[in-house]
Amino acid sequence: MIVDKRIYYSGVSHRARTVYCYLCDKADKKGQCWPTVMTIALDLAISTRTVYRALKDLEQDGFIRRQRQFIRGGEPAQNLYSLKDIEGVRKYV
Repeated sequence: MIVDKRIYYSGVSHRARTVYCYLCDKADKKGQCWPTVMTIALDLAISTRTVYRALKDLEQDGFIRRQRQFIRGGEPAQNLYSLKDIEGVRKYV
């Protein structure tokens, strides 16, 4: 998925921009991905706390939607991250 250019002019922190670009890179054709916070932190060489703050910023500013996922028996699983359908975002075909 190509990154929506408005992320650069939105006023979100640099950590949020970095995580957003990462999520765009990992997203499927539907704009969804489900990396763990630990995976994001390790891949970007940042702390998990920084990832949590970035995800919170992105969700509050309307760039992503987080959905809690559960496996059978009610056990928590990694979150599903959906990149919002923002006008002007193009997807690779």
